[in-house]
Amino acid sequence: MVRVILPFHLRNLANVGSELTLELKGPVTQRSILDELEAKYPMLRGAIRDHITQQRRPFLRFFACEEDLSHDSPDAPVPERVASGKEPFVIIGAIAGG
Repeated sequence: MVRVILPFHLRNLANVGSELTLELKGPVTQRSILDELEAKYPMLRGAIRDHITQQRRPFLRFFACEEDLSHDSPDAPVPERVASGKEPFVIIGAIAGG
């Protein structure tokens, strides 16, 4: 089981609590986590990744074990502590301003 923490606006969109659990088969990567998240909560499709390019939306960041994974390859394995469910995969809404 992989734990996922969503930011407030995505929790509201999916009508869920702050932390979700997903059961993944195969390697645990950013792509497999997001694929399963969007399959289980179809209303999140397009909110986290672009529909066509599958690239991360500009104002979202991905963290695991206090490391920013936002610019890592989506097919790279996430840290073992996340894959085992000990630590969550965290999606954070970035803040911009000036």
